[in-house]
Amino acid sequence: MQRTDERQSSLLSSLTDVEVVRVLLADLHDDMHGKVARFHQLADMSTTLGSAGTLIPGGETAFAEWVEARTSYVHGNFVATVLLCQGLAEHVLAAHLACAIRGEELPSRISFQETLSRCIRRGDLNESQANDLRRLMGLRNPLSHYRRIDDPSNLSRRVLETGALADQHLLGDATFAIGVAVQLLSMQAFRLGE
Repeated sequence: MQRTDERQSSLLSSLTDVEVVRVLLADLHDDMHGKVARFHQLADMSTTLGSAGTLIPGGETAFAEWVEARTSYVHGNFVATVLLCQGLAEHVLAAHLACAIRGEELPSRISFQETLSRCIRRGDLNESQANDLRRLMGLRNPLSHYRRIDDPSNLSRRVLETGALADQHLLGDATFAIGVAVQLLSMQAFRLGE
């Protein structure tokens, strides 16, 4: 019978700390110009947030989604950016409905479509904003749920139809997603300060 420490050591990487640092530095160096450009783009977009920041309804989950969406976008994790931004929108809007001055009793699980409908009825969103959020949901769904190659939302299908690389599609999707997230958090209801 193997000793516990022998079994554990076989589960751990044989890389030294210096080798791991080399891998991390190489990863950081890859696409440095793109990372810097996306950081500047995000900073420019974020000027629409309140002068004292923004209120993020939805608790720790929504806050973590916002922080991780920004980091994912800058570091080129575009699928994660889309997924996180859509989750952020769901949490922020549903929490806003529940906690607003005229707060609503929401079901324990509410669909995003129902959340959007309620926000439109209350005047919290206009139809253009809701359409952007629906488009974001349309970008997220084929990343979360299997789509056959003949489905127009399938990434491989989009690549075949346009001739553009998958990374270009994902960058465009992520740029749209982070823009929608910033616009959402820039709404008067969430802005702090001027």
